[in-house]
Amino acid sequence: MSSLTRTLPASWFCSSPLYQLERRAVFLKSWYLLGPVTRFHQVGEEVKYEVAQVSLTVCRRSDEPRDISILNETGSEVKSCITETGLVFSTISDEAPPFDEFFSDLKPLIGKVDFTKLPHRRSIKYEGKFNWKTMVDGYQECLHCQYTHPAFSVYYPPTFYTVYNHTNFSQHVADPKKPDDGLFLYFFPNCTLNVYGGGMSSFRVCPTENPGFTRMEFDYYHEETGAKFEEYFKFVRQVAMEDYELCEKAQENLEKGVYYEGILNPIKETGVAFYQQRVLDMTLAQHDNETRFHPVEMHKTSTSKLGTATQLIDPASS
Repeated sequence: MSSLTRTLPASWFCSSPLYQLERRAVFLKSWYLLGPVTRFHQVGEEVKYEVAQVSLTVCRRSDEPRDISILNETGSEVKSCITETGLVFSTISDEAPPFDEFFSDLKPLIGKVDFTKLPHRRSIKYEGKFNWKTMVDGYQECLHCQYTHPAFSVYYPPTFYTVYNHTNFSQHVADPKKPDDGLFLYFFPNCTLNVYGGGMSSFRVCPTENPGFTRMEFDYYHEETGAKFEEYFKFVRQVAMEDYELCEKAQENLEKGVYYEGILNPIKETGVAFYQQRVLDMTLAQHDNETRFHPVEMHKTSTSKLGTATQLIDPASS
């Protein structure tokens, strides 16, 4: 019998040296959803972002919605992509591969929605006491939804909830018989997009230099204003805060040693296995590349941890 997939160990959610390695391995080599073109609705207004300690400034330069500049903290233009249906993606480093290589099979899926028709209504941000992966864990699995998101489960019952993993993104489908009933996407490593109920929300899970703290950034879009938008906003905020509370409790258990690692459900947690494997593969590749010139301590462990791999050990915790 093949071994079951296991989670990343707790040290990967608590270690500063491991986060710095993740930053070089994952974040500098990825693409990020900044929003639809409607997020940048005022000519000349600067919208600020920060991903993995890299600052970006986005500005719409003219009345043409797609005339958008994205500059890093040195004032240099970064690699970006505006899709045919109006989503704006950016990198934070020249180390990222081309967009169509990173998300090779994404465009047909997002081509089903005209994102230029959803006006930006509100953005909020705040910090949480959890690692960025703790939040992604919660989004990428569907075991907890019925218990922690009772209102959401009324509209999207978890019985047939399925996660389809693609090249650096996942699609969540509440009912495989109704694939067009809402669009729920996770973009590796830390962005989401949720289109349902006449509106759209997205969030970015932004790691800080402290692995136990994460900044959450939310953007909300809707066809309507006034009471209809506020009703939608109240509903999606309730779901977000339910996840927030769950993540803080999970991180506390990780840091106290209550939980070290575990087995992932082979049916309901394929989304978690998918993204954690990507983190592991990219981090190990970065580590191997760097240790060709700067050897550091390594320790081999079980080959059942997210496939055949080695576990990086934080020397400070040894």
